[in-house]
Amino acid sequence: MDKIPLTRAGFDKLDAELKHLKSVERPAIIRAISEAREHGDLSENAEYHSAKEKQSFIEGRVKELEGVISLADVIDPAKLSGTVKFGATVTLVDEDTDEEKTYQIVGEYEADIESGKLNMKSPLSRALIGKDEGDSVEVRTPGGVRSYEILSITFK
Repeated sequence: MDKIPLTRAGFDKLDAELKHLKSVERPAIIRAISEAREHGDLSENAEYHSAKEKQSFIEGRVKELEGVISLADVIDPAKLSGTVKFGATVTLVDEDTDEEKTYQIVGEYEADIESGKLNMKSPLSRALIGKDEGDSVEVRTPGGVRSYEILSITFK
C-alpha cells in the first residue's frame, strides 16, 4: 500500500478521533445494545437495531482510521520550501474577479474546503503543484475555466 501524506495537525486530529471512538463511543454503544436487549423481542426492537447500526458505523470508522494511521507519512510543512507542493499554504487571486483566497495543500483525509484545506488531488491543487509565486494557472471547473495568479507560497 502507498503511504498516506498527512500534516502533523491532520494526523493528530485523526488519532484523536480514533481514541474517542475507542474509549467513549464504543463503550457507550455496547451499553446501549445491552440495555436494548433487556427490552425483549429483538426482531421488533427499534432501539436494538438502531444501536447495532451505529455500532457497525463506529467499527467501520475505527478500521478506516486504523488503516490511515498505519500508512501515514507525517510531513512537517515548516521543513519545506520552494514551489507549491504538499503542505504549502498558497494565496491566490482570481484573475477575473480579483478575489483572494488562501488554501493549504493537504491529503484527502484532512481536506476541508470550508477551513481552507484543499485536497492535493483536486483540480486546483494539481494545477498549482510545481508552480512558483507570480505564476498563473488555469483550472477547468464545472463553471468553466478559471485563471488564478499565485501571490504567495508559505510553509508553516
